[in-house]
Amino acid sequence: MQKSPGPRGVSSGSYPRTLRRGGYQHHFRRAAALCLPLIGSGRERSYKVGDSKDFMEPRGTKRRAEKLEVAEPRNKLAYSASSLPTEPALYSGPFPFYRRPSELGCFSLDAQRQYHGDARALRYYSPPPTNGPGPEFDLRDGYPDRYLPRDEEVREGLDHLLRWLLEHRGQLEGGPGWLAGAIVTWRGHLTKLLTTPYERQEGWQLAASRFQGTLYLSEVETPAARAQRLARPPLLRELMYMGYKFEQYMCADKPGGSPDPSGEVNTNVAFCSVLRSRLGNHPLLFSGEVDCTDPQAPSTQPPTCYVELKTSKEMYSPGQWRSFYRHKLLKWWAQSFLPGVPKVVAGFRNPEGFVCSLKTFPTMEMFEHVRNDRDGWNPSVCMNFCAAFLSFAQSTVVQDDSRLVYLFSWEPGGPVTVSIHRDAPYAFLPMWYVEAMTQDLPSVPKTPSPTE
Repeated sequence: MQKSPGPRGVSSGSYPRTLRRGGYQHHFRRAAALCLPLIGSGRERSYKVGDSKDFMEPRGTKRRAEKLEVAEPRNKLAYSASSLPTEPALYSGPFPFYRRPSELGCFSLDAQRQYHGDARALRYYSPPPTNGPGPEFDLRDGYPDRYLPRDEEVREGLDHLLRWLLEHRGQLEGGPGWLAGAIVTWRGHLTKLLTTPYERQEGWQLAASRFQGTLYLSEVETPAARAQRLARPPLLRELMYMGYKFEQYMCADKPGGSPDPSGEVNTNVAFCSVLRSRLGNHPLLFSGEVDCTDPQAPSTQPPTCYVELKTSKEMYSPGQWRSFYRHKLLKWWAQSFLPGVPKVVAGFRNPEGFVCSLKTFPTMEMFEHVRNDRDGWNPSVCMNFCAAFLSFAQSTVVQDDSRLVYLFSWEPGGPVTVSIHRDAPYAFLPMWYVEAMTQDLPSVPKTPSPTE
């Protein structure tokens, strides 16, 4: 594999909604202190923490002082510019600025995993009556005869999101130039960043490339994750099916309709929301799969009408609940907080695979379950680390080249490290996207060197 020399300290190896005008044109410089905010051309907007309309934070977290401009956390310890530490204590400051996500548009994937730029795959929340008997959903029903799992050998990368972006680039207010200051990725990749300070088992790799000023992040399957996937035991495969089956029991194809659990469970089908937000000084454009929308929600404006559906085993002791709050609820919170999904509805299953009870977890209140637990998680740590990683990535990925990949790697107990690669197997921006984005567009100013 041919590798490109890198900077010092880095090893080589359809209803679009328009953006508010931001005019973000960042000059990306390699920072000595990687968690300092990136300073651009002076046209970035300064946000005040007191602006509750834009600012979003979980209940129970410590907000930054009023009237202070938002800045990303300064680490308490100095560290090498070629790595980023992940210890929770380094990121325990006040909750950073996170702009309330707004939906720009959506797309659907059909039963053959084909892209459609509309909401045809959107499903509607249809829970059982609250005054009736327990749900008694049989999550094993139809397995494996009516189960059509997605082919996990097909690595889609950012392709579906890039297609949406290509179709709607002219409708982003401020023009395609807005993307020059943005980070484009999947919600799931950001979720992994949020949970990293507390993760003890699974590492990750994120490939990053800069193209026309935009930073793109795409996950790479680690060798350990691939081996685990290929050796997935039958019980785990069945548990995965149960999660999708629960959605079938809770969703209808149209508002006011009834769920039909007799059909196939096809995991190729997906409805995805495309959102924009801002973490600290980092504009974000990301997409994530949405389980359903609630026609009875107080607001029908996405994403506040969306509902996340989850399953978990029944809990029988305080110790089991404590473990649930410390571990599983952290991932549920991170996945729902990022896109602004207001609640998670969980079905608790018994050992026979029947859902016997339902419980709603408001996203903004999840932290309350661990706030007084010394071994619990803290949203401020999660978001501060994510902001620090984005600064680390922005200041590391200095070359604007769609075929050049900066591979960020992390294993539990260690720091995030980076290596640089060119072309296969890590390059992930497809040529059809690069060529289409290059045509008929004004030239993008080159990234300034550290001396400019």
